[in-house]
Amino acid sequence: MEFKNGKTISINSVKGGVGKTITTINLAGIYQILNKKILIIDFDIFNGAIALSLNVKNKKDLYNLIEDLKYNQYESFNHYVSSYNEYIDVLSCPVNPTNAIKLDYSYINNILVCAKSKYDVILIDTTHGLSELNLLLLDITDVNLLMITNDPYDLKNIKNLIFIFKDINKTNYKILLNESRDISKNYFTNYDIKKIIDNNIDYTLPKTFYIKDIDKYIINNEILVLNQKIVNNYKTGYDRLLMMAKNLIEELR
Repeated sequence: MEFKNGKTISINSVKGGVGKTITTINLAGIYQILNKKILIIDFDIFNGAIALSLNVKNKKDLYNLIEDLKYNQYESFNHYVSSYNEYIDVLSCPVNPTNAIKLDYSYINNILVCAKSKYDVILIDTTHGLSELNLLLLDITDVNLLMITNDPYDLKNIKNLIFIFKDINKTNYKILLNESRDISKNYFTNYDIKKIIDNNIDYTLPKTFYIKDIDKYIINNEILVLNQKIVNNYKTGYDRLLMMAKNLIEELR
């Protein structure tokens, strides 16, 4: 059996509606193109949409995995993941929201260590905000991709998070400005944003990556970057995602 040395990348935001879940799924598609074996873990434990978006039929979920680890009933990691295709697997959030409240966070690091031995890339979708769970994931993930938009409330809150990171000398984060989320918002220039958050913008998804009929692809459970029509029509956005995906894992070598 081949043991990998996978890299964990969490996709975070301090505000909802910034395109975090779609970006997570698109990154999975990019890593498939790069011939990587990918696991998406949905840590948006109350409102996770990864399994729904990809139409994977999860018989077990994150809660089942933690409970089986806790009570020595765990046998194989494969029992808890569902496959989207031969490259992409999903460990879904708790199906029952009551179980989300019961999650024992002390086993999360064990789960990531196990996943890293089986996958090249582990993508972690999170809920927005600074919950106990998110703070734990921010701490133990190899790199944190912090998503922002051209929104004053979003920028205020991300500035606070970056301040905390800098105060504790934490450097394993990158800033992704998603200009394609709401192209009508044009309050600040990139120079303004960098001044406001007191940090560089590492990556940008351009306004030209705005896909008007995106719901059609989501309903059909498609990964946008695996659709050749999307790649051809939105090449700049695709190229930006490809560059970012490569850079993220190159920096983790």
